[in-house]
Amino acid sequence: MDDPWIIVSALFNPAYVGGKTATVYWDLTEQIFLDTVVITGRPVRLKYQKRLGLPYTLKYIHPDKIFGLEYVWHENMKIAISDLHRTILDLLDEPAFGGGIHHVMDCFAEYLRHECRNDEKLISYAERLGNGAIFKRLGFLAERESDSTYLIDACRQRMTKGNAKLEPTMPSPRLVTRWRLWIPRESELQ
Repeated sequence: MDDPWIIVSALFNPAYVGGKTATVYWDLTEQIFLDTVVITGRPVRLKYQKRLGLPYTLKYIHPDKIFGLEYVWHENMKIAISDLHRTILDLLDEPAFGGGIHHVMDCFAEYLRHECRNDEKLISYAERLGNGAIFKRLGFLAERESDSTYLIDACRQRMTKGNAKLEPTMPSPRLVTRWRLWIPRESELQ
C-alpha cells in the first residue's frame, strides 16, 4: 500500500483528507509530512493511528460540519479533500493539524497570494463552523499579513466573547485585546 489516501473513505467515512496534508495538495507549502491528516465524522479514540503500515492523524468533527470539499482521483479512487478555503479554516480551528502556528502562518500567507483566494467564501465557511477562535486567529493573521480590510472587518464583526490562544500548545504570555487572543512572544512568531 503506497497511497494512504485511497483507504481513507473505507476506514474513516464520513471523512476527508485535510489539515497539513491538504496544504501540500493546494500548493500552500512545499513541506513533506509523513502522516496523512483525516477529518472524520466518526468518533475516534486514538488521534494517531497506523493502518496497513500507514500513519494517520485523525480529528473528529460532527458530521454536520463536513462541508467545503472537493473530490480528486487517486489510483482510480475518488477521494474527498478539503477545498482551499476549508483547508485554511481547519488550520485555524486547530493549528496542530496544520503543523503548528508557524506553518499555519506560512500557509495563510500563501493563501493570500493564491489565484483561487476568496475572502467571502472563507468568512461564509467560518460562520458555518461556528468557532469564535477561528475569527480571532484569522483576523489577527489578516491584520499582520494583508491589507484586506474586508477580511479584517468581517472577523472583527464576528468575534465572540472570551479569549483564545493563537497557538494552544505554546506558552502565550501576551494578550492582544483587539482580537481577544493570547499570543506567544513576538520573537517566537518570526
